[in-house]
Amino acid sequence: MSTVIILSVYSFVFLANLVSRLASFVQHHLVTVVPTNNVFIESSFFIADFNAVEYINTLFPTEQALAEAQVAIGQLFGKIKDIKDKAEKSEQMVKEITRDIKQLDHAKRHLTTSITTLNHLHMLARGVDSLEAMTRRRQYGEVANLLQGVVNVLEHFHKYMGIPQIRQLSERVKAAQSELGTQILADFEEAFPAQGSKRAGGPSNVLRDACLVANVLDPRIKQEIIKKFIRQHLSEYMVLFQENQDVAWLDKIDRRYAWIKRQLVDYEEKYGRMFPEEWCMTERIAVEFCHITRTELAKVMRTRAKEIEVKLLLFAIQRTTNFEGLLAKRFSGCTLTDGPGVKRPEPPLESTNPFLEDEVGDDGSEMEEDLDRPKKHKAPDNPFHGIISKCFEPHLYVYIESQDKNLGEMIDRFVSDFRAQGPPKAGTEDGGAVLPSCADLFVYYKKCMVQCSQLSTGEPMIALTTIFQKYLREYAWKILSGNLPKTSSNSGGLTIKSLLQEKEGSEAAKFNVEELCLICSILSTAEYCLATTQQLEEKLKEKVDKTLVERINLTGEMDTFSNVISNSIQLLVQDLDAACDPALTAMSKMPWQSVEHVGDQSPYVTSVIMHIKQNVPIIRGNLASTRKYFTQFCIKFTNSFIPKFINHLFRCKPISMVGAEQLLLDTHSLKTVLLDLPSIGSQVVRKAPASYTKIVVKGMTRAEMILKVVMAPHEPSVVFVDNYIKLLADGNPETFQKTLDMKGLKRSEQSSMLELFRQRLPTPPSGADGGPSFSFSTPTPEQENSRIRKLEKLIKKRL
Repeated sequence: MSTVIILSVYSFVFLANLVSRLASFVQHHLVTVVPTNNVFIESSFFIADFNAVEYINTLFPTEQALAEAQVAIGQLFGKIKDIKDKAEKSEQMVKEITRDIKQLDHAKRHLTTSITTLNHLHMLARGVDSLEAMTRRRQYGEVANLLQGVVNVLEHFHKYMGIPQIRQLSERVKAAQSELGTQILADFEEAFPAQGSKRAGGPSNVLRDACLVANVLDPRIKQEIIKKFIRQHLSEYMVLFQENQDVAWLDKIDRRYAWIKRQLVDYEEKYGRMFPEEWCMTERIAVEFCHITRTELAKVMRTRAKEIEVKLLLFAIQRTTNFEGLLAKRFSGCTLTDGPGVKRPEPPLESTNPFLEDEVGDDGSEMEEDLDRPKKHKAPDNPFHGIISKCFEPHLYVYIESQDKNLGEMIDRFVSDFRAQGPPKAGTEDGGAVLPSCADLFVYYKKCMVQCSQLSTGEPMIALTTIFQKYLREYAWKILSGNLPKTSSNSGGLTIKSLLQEKEGSEAAKFNVEELCLICSILSTAEYCLATTQQLEEKLKEKVDKTLVERINLTGEMDTFSNVISNSIQLLVQDLDAACDPALTAMSKMPWQSVEHVGDQSPYVTSVIMHIKQNVPIIRGNLASTRKYFTQFCIKFTNSFIPKFINHLFRCKPISMVGAEQLLLDTHSLKTVLLDLPSIGSQVVRKAPASYTKIVVKGMTRAEMILKVVMAPHEPSVVFVDNYIKLLADGNPETFQKTLDMKGLKRSEQSSMLELFRQRLPTPPSGADGGPSFSFSTPTPEQENSRIRKLEKLIKKRL
């Protein structure tokens, strides 16, 4: 015990020292927690300069004080042990008291369960007796309610089936259910006898209650009732529309659908209240009629396949799909899978999709307007789609072959009509407009696509797409490319006729106004076909099965129309380019060395401007609906004319100072006209596209720089060479030599200048990126054109 006291004293000293070292705010909170009358507080235990040793000595001044504390602690331990013993005795006493109460609780619970089970047993026994009696008396109304209750009560006795009496009651319930099923089937057989026997009863309250009982019995009873009733109800249909009957053929297919409509109305009036609403008997009759009709139509079409014509097939398809649509409006389709009631689809949202509108109709009008409309939500699928019309799919080859023939005849008619009517007349509303035949073609495409998609979204749609592709290409070749005006020379090619014309200085053959209008009209038509074909591809992908979407691809046909557009633009460029050639040839043959004074623009400039003013307004007016292609025409013409002008400029040699000034004035005039080319001759002046302006400025500035170099004195040579490199930034020695030829320098002078030019060229840095615009290996356009001109000269000499 003394050891414990000593350890306690040391612990107390340690704690006191620890507390004395605490921060002031911790001491403050300790004071607020410890009661104010505590000995620690009274002894100033929480004072910052508290001395623990002195405090211990005050409490225990002698060893006797320590002994007294030891005695007090021993007494305290004794009292604690007495309290613990008394608590254990109290706990034992409580357990003895509550033991009897728990037994009473268990007894009460068992008694309650026994009473409840006995009540259920009494109810089950009485219910089975009543069920057997009501079954014998055919009191189906009472049986329907009682049977369900008996079955529910019997479920409580599953764990007691080992008891003979309980098992006997369960077997009696099963026997009653079996007897009810047999009895109800017999009642229905008596009320609705098979075909050929006299109909006895018909609908009654007894049968209505029997249907309620069938809901509680084995589901096979309900299925058998439905099956027999529908078979009996459609037996007349099987006789009237047998395969050998005249009304069974496709031309009288309307009579089938008229018959079922009458039968459904008759059923609603006579038997609508006999069957429970959740049985959906009206829909079941309609669905079974569809299955029978599909089988019978497939059989009769196989037998008389040679008699199927396109019009007859389309008539049958149209009437059938209309009937399927009518079923979708009337029924939800919940019986198609024999599952639980399926929620009826919501009414379709209003749609502006051109291929969802007017799909029931077969005129397929206004395709061009429909394809431009925005897309809207797709209408909900028809659950009855194909339930009958699927039988027509094996015979769709007749339809596909017919469309192939019809489209071929349509293309031939377009060709003959074009030849008979001729191209669009200039100055009329048709000049440059889309050809009417284009709209007719796509209208017919829509009609075919709608008809085919109503029947099948599988392989027939792929076959129809192949037919579409075939005649899109034929239209592009026979109607568009085949009617483009022919030129005397190929694109940029060299012919003897063109060389002779250039030699003789005669005017090159030009397209007349009607031919220009025709080219623009073909270009506009090709652009329309390109856009509409792209939209047609999207609509076909919407119609076809998802597994076949990847097989719908009209990219090749769109490329064909793009080529027609490119060829049309190239023809327009070639025509204007060729019209300007004689003027440029005249420029290169003028004696520029003998020009004495600078006057107005030269005649060749006037000639070029005249041709531009003749052609460009016509082209712009006829391409008003496709301005992007008019911009392409302007850019392509500029890209062709400016290099050609610079090449002819190099052929003007020698040139005097005055001649160079005149050429500089002419170049500036041409530059002004080219910058104004997109709006030339127009009352509405529009700013030219920035891309076009950049091309003109860059190309014509180069021509001006060449003339400025020619005008500069060639002495001193170093200054001249450096000035050339600075102005033209061209490291090609051939171009530099052409410039020297224009100045009229002798070969000896040119040699030293060329050597100096090579020396003064800046050395290109290693690496291709970021270097100056000097090229020594790749031929420039001027080099290529120079080689062509050399070839022309050689041919001229031989001629």
